[in-house]
Amino acid sequence: MKRKYFILCYFLIAIFFSSCGTYFNQPLDQSRARIGENSSPEMSIKGFLPKNKTVVGVYKFRDQTGQYKPVENGSTFSTAVTQGGTSMLLKSLEESNWFKPIERENIGNLLNERQIIRNTRQEYAGDNKPIKMPPLLFANYIVEGGVVSYDSNIITGGSGLRYFGVGASGEYRQDRITVYLRVVSTSTGQILKNVYVSKTILSQGLSANLFKYVSLRRLLEAETGITKNEPAQLAVKEAIDKAVELLITEGIIDGIWEPAGGEEVVDFVKKNYKEEQEEAELTELYNRKEESRRGKVGVGVVSGVSKIVGDYSDAEFGLGTDLLLKFMLNKSRFAFSLGLGSTTLSNKNIFEKTVYDSSVNFEYYLLPNDKITPYAYLGVGSISSKDLSDNYFKYQYGIGLEYLITNKLGIILRGEQNILSTDNLEGLVRGEKNDKIWHVRAGINFYF
Repeated sequence: MKRKYFILCYFLIAIFFSSCGTYFNQPLDQSRARIGENSSPEMSIKGFLPKNKTVVGVYKFRDQTGQYKPVENGSTFSTAVTQGGTSMLLKSLEESNWFKPIERENIGNLLNERQIIRNTRQEYAGDNKPIKMPPLLFANYIVEGGVVSYDSNIITGGSGLRYFGVGASGEYRQDRITVYLRVVSTSTGQILKNVYVSKTILSQGLSANLFKYVSLRRLLEAETGITKNEPAQLAVKEAIDKAVELLITEGIIDGIWEPAGGEEVVDFVKKNYKEEQEEAELTELYNRKEESRRGKVGVGVVSGVSKIVGDYSDAEFGLGTDLLLKFMLNKSRFAFSLGLGSTTLSNKNIFEKTVYDSSVNFEYYLLPNDKITPYAYLGVGSISSKDLSDNYFKYQYGIGLEYLITNKLGIILRGEQNILSTDNLEGLVRGEKNDKIWHVRAGINFYF
């Protein structure tokens, strides 16, 4: 018995280790400084170059949330969002290869230094002639904006399992930041473009533990786990990179920036941006897509077990198969379905009979736009004997779960109860209740 516990423990820990590469990369030694991580995907706009780079200035890109880091107990004065947003924005503008960013955040320091140079040269020149300095670049546009929101714990959850002192659990939390960015013309003050981007920040924790008395007065206790928190600074950088890419893309479409490739490049950018917009419009807050996944018509086949609830005892499970034809209604939330099938019903050493089943159901899908959705249905039908000599009316109801592998192919699992209009299906009438049949089925649906 003890050996079983240890085997179960080792099995859980093996699964835990195999799914957590971070566990094998524990920071046991000090790390040297390195080049900063590049968490953002490559900007698609980098594949095109502008005819002329635009000079832009950034005075301030601030954290406008005032949000402090969330803690379980006590309080903290450490901000949840980095205060170095201006430096990140300047880096993104430079990496885009479309802009020439100039110093404006600390313009006072720059002007002071130029004055020092001017005074020093004047002093060593030994005359009263004015010393000329190269002129400063002026910005054609000013880029403004900031981090406008930091929402903590928009999604939290987890799961766990413990059996005889051996257990494993996992938890997760998701935060969300939002970045706004705008381009202002320095000649007119007009806001030419205004975009915003949101980015989620994920935190995960996994643990496995063992707490067991292995013998008298001998307690075995073991625990291991990891926690991963996505750095908020990298999330801000990725959001800023995406906002800069949107500024360039929308600027090309509206004629603010001019690419080197001419109209051919503009058409290509328009096409890609339209596809991205359509995808964004279908995506809700929690990355759920408002997409009509199922086709108008679906066909399916399910198989499983059935059991009669009648007047005889010792009912046995029998095999059954159903063919389904489904018609989706009202943007795929409601459906109308037809079914035909056969089932073997039996009671041990007493009764055995193969019946044919037909049904008409009205179905309701709880989450029609998700890949996995529960659903419920209600309908009427008939039960017939194998030689079609006996026919009985019935009504049925059930619940199910469907997972879409693709938008055309789904896996379904469902349970159903049939309530017959007769108590004589197995040839015995006893009591006032009619016979019932339970079905549990699994199979596939194919949508056209």
